[in-house]
Amino acid sequence: MKRVAGILVCITLMAGMPLQAQEQFFPSAYELIYSIFSLDADPDPNEGLTVFLSTLIPMGGSAESMGMAYTAVAADASFLELNPAASSVQERTQFALFHNNWIQDTRIEGIVYTMRLGQFGFGLGGKWLYLPFTERDDFGARVATGYYSELIGTGNMSIHLFPGYYFYGFSLGGNVKFAYRSMPDFTDDEGQIITGSGLSQSALATLVDLGLLTKFNLLKLYSSRDKNFSLGLALKNIGPPSKGEPMPTLATAGVAYNFLRPIQVSADISKPINLMEPDKSEKMFWSVGYSMTITDFWSLQAGFMLKGGNPRLSAGASIDFFPLTLDVNYTLDLTTQFTPLNRMSISARFDMGDMGRAKRAREVDDLYIMGLDAYASGDLETAVRLWTRALELNSRFDPVRESLDTATAAIDLQKRMLELQRLE
Repeated sequence: MKRVAGILVCITLMAGMPLQAQEQFFPSAYELIYSIFSLDADPDPNEGLTVFLSTLIPMGGSAESMGMAYTAVAADASFLELNPAASSVQERTQFALFHNNWIQDTRIEGIVYTMRLGQFGFGLGGKWLYLPFTERDDFGARVATGYYSELIGTGNMSIHLFPGYYFYGFSLGGNVKFAYRSMPDFTDDEGQIITGSGLSQSALATLVDLGLLTKFNLLKLYSSRDKNFSLGLALKNIGPPSKGEPMPTLATAGVAYNFLRPIQVSADISKPINLMEPDKSEKMFWSVGYSMTITDFWSLQAGFMLKGGNPRLSAGASIDFFPLTLDVNYTLDLTTQFTPLNRMSISARFDMGDMGRAKRAREVDDLYIMGLDAYASGDLETAVRLWTRALELNSRFDPVRESLDTATAAIDLQKRMLELQRLE
């Protein structure tokens, strides 16, 4: 608790400082973070050996606010980059736009659309990382300009298997991603632009993500139909080398726990995998996240990631103006600058409805309760009729099926008793 309190005090003090004072304070703040966590700042010798690293850079949103500890959370459109299994358990159809003011002039734009049809989930997404490129000669004169960029398109599909009232089941899903790296043209020794030279260093890649998600109740301190503990697994960026260089394959396991209804904590542990040379894989890293719902329209998130010698603190807020939800995030790490301000992201999520799922759920509840009233009053035929209708709307609502079996057995027993009376 003392460590957490120290970090919160530092962030609060920095938030109230002018930019010049923040620049002076920043090294001291980071030294404090290092001392709190006893960090080993030695660089990972295997870092940077893979390509298309933009697949590992978050677009933003609540996932980044929670320190990327989102594999088991997967509560909104941010899931697409972290656990492809989550599209089949999203409550709402969503359309989201992301903007990440990353490092210096580097920007990331993102777009995600996700929907659910029955037990199936689908998603489409795109991410574009770009930064200006300037080539200068030996005298510092500008001889060529352009943009370096990476473009990633993602298609998602998942299925929710064996869902029920008591047993959540589990969701399986996958992403197929197509990535393109665009290099600008450069010059020769005489300063003349070589037409098509950038294309020779540009590259294409095809990658696959796999994910699993399940939920259950564990040490639940409140009453709710929603499960309070979830487990997630993801294997991301599986693909063949591009121009002889490996993809940034990553295996992640995550947990998320709601010990109180408005409070959720999460943790992820990740292991990079170099598929070409496994012995040159990067070190394992981990992250933790926290989310607290303040009101129906406002929630706060925070997270911490420790990867190599660059610890990362993040904080964010979500504000709901139905049908629009805004997510704002700020990340503090060794790449953070205050002039110009960077490591900030904003996302806009549009709620496009639930395709009538909530209405059907309310109708099932009403039919179930009316059936209980009829059963209690001895009108078994009416109870059976109401519960049969409820099962037609939701065949996975186990309490209705159990009650229907009981009522049907009672009717059969009554018929047998009447037959015995006639025989006598």
